Amino acid sequence: MSAIDNDGESGWRGSKELWLDAAYQVLLESGIDNVRILTLAKMLKLSRTSFYWFFKDRDALLDALLQLWQEKNTTALLRQAGTDAQSLSEATLNLFDCWLDRTVFDSSFEHAVRSWGVQSPAVAQALNEADATRLEAIRSMFIRHGCEPLLADVRSRALYLTQIGYISLNTNEDVTTRMQRVPSYVAIFSGTLPSARELEQFHQRHSYRHHS
Repeated sequence: MSAIDNDGESGWRGSKELWLDAAYQVLLESGIDNVRILTLAKMLKLSRTSFYWFFKDRDALLDALLQLWQEKNTTALLRQAGTDAQSLSEATLNLFDCWLDRTVFDSSFEHAVRSWGVQSPAVAQALNEADATRLEAIRSMFIRHGCEPLLADVRSRALYLTQIGYISLNTNEDVTTRMQRVPSYVAIFSGTLPSARELEQFHQRHSYRHHS
């Protein structure tokens, strides 16, 4: 179906992406209970019936929203964990890109979905499955760089669960504070401090200028 459908009765109906993006915005700002068809229609200045050109019902919209989260955040984390690196500290910094760049990993989306999971057993199950998949990817990253399996398991859990704690608690750090802590975090999780070259590349990726 075309995203643009006009007729004398309903006119512009929006698009599937437009309705989904509106649902995403409301989820982040107000929580899952406020992701309602009428709320979105008013927000978009569209008729409520327009929604049904793109989604069967609210449950279908929520399924699409959950799928968007899976595609955005889990896919991104798996990609970062699998990125080529010359050392374990560099690999860890590649993963840290997730925590500093919302275009890579959307922490606000993650927080909202985890809050949603408290209310929904189905979403809680999706979160459990995503956590297991992500942890395995991080564990595999450690193993590729020479960690024996048990140590890789412990390090992957320490790294991932620490960050999920940051997200779940909605912890806010200014960029300078976070960057100052990065080398020590890398050392704790990987067992070695990142080199000056690795840190410089990391800073460049995040447009951060270190001040001595």
